[in-house]
Amino acid sequence: MSATKPQGCTWPGSDERMNQYHDEEWGVPLHDDQKLFEFMVLDAFQAGLSWKTILHKRKNFEKAFAGFDVQKVAKFSEKKKEALMLDAGIVRNRLKIWATVNNAQRFLEVQKEFGSFDQYIWQFTGGKPIVNQWKDMKELPAKSAESDAMSKDLLRRGFKFVGSTICYAFMQAAGMVNDHVVGCPRHKAVQR
Repeated sequence: MSATKPQGCTWPGSDERMNQYHDEEWGVPLHDDQKLFEFMVLDAFQAGLSWKTILHKRKNFEKAFAGFDVQKVAKFSEKKKEALMLDAGIVRNRLKIWATVNNAQRFLEVQKEFGSFDQYIWQFTGGKPIVNQWKDMKELPAKSAESDAMSKDLLRRGFKFVGSTICYAFMQAAGMVNDHVVGCPRHKAVQR
């Protein structure tokens, strides 16, 4: 852990995996549809749980959901979904498992309409990251006008587990919002 982290982002704590995620992924602008789908899946499963729990099960989620291949997940059968309910390596929540398959199907519809999910999702921030200037972790919001708009449109399109708070977490993860506090070395680093 870097010496500057206490003045910066404190949420990773001392957990090695959380720090690696913070230092290498969180807030980095993402434009790859497969990674965007991965974060959509992981953020939906996080609802009501800690990010640490999900991050520590990430490899299991990747295996369970066909390497986050949206085409394959969209075709998961009832039998496959029931089998996932027996997978102790993931969060065994029926609503979230069924929602993931539904969301994969909706994701493909968005890709067909817009050419890519990336083209669609980045419209909510005008095609570029929103760079916040928070000085303290307590200032970070749970949602924003942009995440409200994203949530409303995703719900209209039939997505599930896409409330505004989940959408805001997705925006942070995908670098649509830079919520590294200004004292964090990553605040400037993610602004390429």
